[in-house]
Amino acid sequence: MLKGSDGLHWYEKLNRYFPDEEMKSREHIELLLKEKDDIYKKSEDSFHVMMYVEMEDFTFIDYLYVSKEARGKGIGSRLLDDLKKRGCPIILEVEPVDYDDTDTRKRQRFYEREGFQHAESIGYSRKSLDTGERSQLEILYWSPRVESEESIYENMRKMYNLIHRYKDEEIYGEAYEDAEKALKYHRSKDKTT
Repeated sequence: MLKGSDGLHWYEKLNRYFPDEEMKSREHIELLLKEKDDIYKKSEDSFHVMMYVEMEDFTFIDYLYVSKEARGKGIGSRLLDDLKKRGCPIILEVEPVDYDDTDTRKRQRFYEREGFQHAESIGYSRKSLDTGERSQLEILYWSPRVESEESIYENMRKMYNLIHRYKDEEIYGEAYEDAEKALKYHRSKDKTT
């Protein structure tokens, strides 16, 4: 197993950085890497771990971690620039800003600087099978062209079913709720329709 300069395996890095209610199990991610290796990808070195999905017409970032000692050195920007070169929209989930957790604001500012927009017409609330807690997440997206939030919503639904729910009953002993319950599209808030 490859380990970074801090001696941690890639999954340990993700697991320490992301809240429990947002983490997939190691088994789940390893199954995705093995059984969906045509679309589910991992990029890593001693300073970063990025898990992402490359579909024909968009990219979904499942996890992006940059080590504390490497933050501010342009690693995250370079990783996103590489994905942007595909010329397709990029979608990701992010925690809402929590003023008691400065990392949430830093993450949001980083993505804003990188040209990501909030999908204001998409509501997203997911129940963790691990903790049972419901977490609110925001959908951010970048696109090289004007993109309707309805298409972002449809692609996010696709990811939810294809990636988040992949073999969920087999892995966790129960299924994640349907995409239609976790994701809501509010047409009246979509500025592009």
